[in-house]
Amino acid sequence: MSQQIKPYNRITDGNIWREMLLFALPLMAGSVVQQLYTTVDTIIVGRFVGKIALAAVGGAPAIVAMIVITFFNGLSNGAAVVTAQLFGARDFEKLRESIHTAYLFAVLVSVVVTLCGIFWTPAMMRGMNTPEEMMEASVTYLRIYFTGMLFTLVYNMGSAIMRAIGDSRRPTLYLVIASLLNIVLDLIFVLVLHMGIAGAAWATVLSQMVSALLVTRSLRRAYPEVQLRFRDLRIHMPVLRRELQIGMPGALQASAYGLTNVVIQTAVNGFGTDIVAAWSAYGKLDMISWTAAGALGAAMTTFVGQNYGAGKMQRIFRCIRTGTALTYLISGSIVVILWLFCRPLYHLFTTDLTVIDLGVQMLRFLAPTYVLSFLLEALNGGLRGLGDAFWPTVFALGGLFVLRMPWILILAERTHSFEVLMLSFPVAWLGTLALLIPYYFRRKKKVLLEDTAG
Repeated sequence: MSQQIKPYNRITDGNIWREMLLFALPLMAGSVVQQLYTTVDTIIVGRFVGKIALAAVGGAPAIVAMIVITFFNGLSNGAAVVTAQLFGARDFEKLRESIHTAYLFAVLVSVVVTLCGIFWTPAMMRGMNTPEEMMEASVTYLRIYFTGMLFTLVYNMGSAIMRAIGDSRRPTLYLVIASLLNIVLDLIFVLVLHMGIAGAAWATVLSQMVSALLVTRSLRRAYPEVQLRFRDLRIHMPVLRRELQIGMPGALQASAYGLTNVVIQTAVNGFGTDIVAAWSAYGKLDMISWTAAGALGAAMTTFVGQNYGAGKMQRIFRCIRTGTALTYLISGSIVVILWLFCRPLYHLFTTDLTVIDLGVQMLRFLAPTYVLSFLLEALNGGLRGLGDAFWPTVFALGGLFVLRMPWILILAERTHSFEVLMLSFPVAWLGTLALLIPYYFRRKKKVLLEDTAG
């Protein structure tokens, strides 16, 4: 059944606490399921192929894949903000242009990324100081992963558009379907067909294909007023410039985070296979705490964007306060659970007690510092909804390149201490917040003054 766009908009008219929570819950559920299937990848590979394969899947290839995906997610956020603002303003003609431009852009970019990724994978792995015993497995996994980039980018762009117009349920349902399929294919390819790490990679590609097809089907059928039509696919340059103007700073910020993660992963690789394996497993547990924060950040972007388009300026900042409170409440609860039960959770990934002990130390060392990153995610989500990406990106790049990179390359290198290396995360978050918080309040004052003057 097609979803009709109604005059009443729960995002601009409903109770903020209830509507934001209802909007974010499917996103959280989808993120949890997504983490589940990537975690199942890691569990199956780690327990049935070995710790070298575990380190290969969760080490350098995971970092490279994350750089590509987060960069494109930044661009997708630009399309989502434009879509949300146009939807809030009820400008459906421009909205259709935005959607068709964004979808075609995703297809074109995916072709370039696939070709470059397949060609440059060996050089990237060598550049990240990948241990020799992990090299073949890492290259195999990443090259197969890149073959499915079209499906990954189409799903990410399509789901960002759907969320921007207020539909968080369908993208989540499709992600759940794809995730469950990935688990089944993992079991078949790795345990039954004995395809090893290549089997885990192909399972991911095929599941991403299903999610991309489902999202495309919904964009073509579920929203009559903004329906995707293949014959109308074209790049509308004014729209693309606006989407890139908003999205590119976030994409560059994501790439900068990815670059520092490459540096960190390179440093981690220098500590040996046990540390690499523990860091890989820690990364899977760490991402659980980000599911709620990321979902609420995306919800805040949609709520702020639609209310900004509708001209409801006072409501914008109520949305940001509500989203921030929900982030601390929900994400904080998850962190407490991880702190208490991290040891048995690590047993899911490996039976190696040395790896488990190292992983527990990592999580319990860093978990208390997440209070900084949650606030950073909330403020960035709200500012993105306003279309404000430039200065938040400048502040983030300052935290990364003025604080985190020197910390890693100088202090961590000289001390050769893993604890010093991990401290690079909260140091960068704190430095970024020191600039972002005053900027947020100045931006708030300016928006409210403009509203009063208008």
